[in-house]
Amino acid sequence: MHLSKYKIFHFIDEFDPNYILKLNKNIILIFRNYIKEHDFSFYMKIKKFCKNHGYKILLSNNYRLALKANFDGVYLPSFNKSLTSLQNKKKNFITAGSAHNNYQIKIKEKQGVDYIFISPLFMTKNKKGMGIYRFLNLCKKTKKNVVILGGINKKNIRKIKLLKINAFASIGYIKNNAIKSENSTTI
Repeated sequence: MHLSKYKIFHFIDEFDPNYILKLNKNIILIFRNYIKEHDFSFYMKIKKFCKNHGYKILLSNNYRLALKANFDGVYLPSFNKSLTSLQNKKKNFITAGSAHNNYQIKIKEKQGVDYIFISPLFMTKNKKGMGIYRFLNLCKKTKKNVVILGGINKKNIRKIKLLKINAFASIGYIKNNAIKSENSTTI
């Protein structure tokens, strides 16, 4: 399935240059590791690598560090409820956040994100999916760009086309199926 018309986000929790180089450059990476603390030079190393190889990368849950390390943007998980708006946002700085319900969508809007990841759409290992009808109802609650997240696999990837949403995010699906291509992402 060619997904070149989709904006694709991919969560990574470790810096593995060999793995990143296997991915299509149209995939926007989100570095999130809530377990291990890293020093500033580590984040600079990731950003420099991605910039040198043509990848966009967002940093999870640390707006100030994302700006300081010159990341391409920031991702605010659903548990980040800080209403400190994304001030001093530089041009082309991508802001995204996840939400599981209407209340969290409103928080992400107040935070000023550009993209809201609504999840989980499909069932995952840990969570029951909200299903298509609830997902579409939540989409109606915002005018922000919506990103599908949660439980995407080979069996349900084609359903994304039916939803008329032009962006999705994944961990396992992309890890197992993304193939580097010059003109499009084949999944």
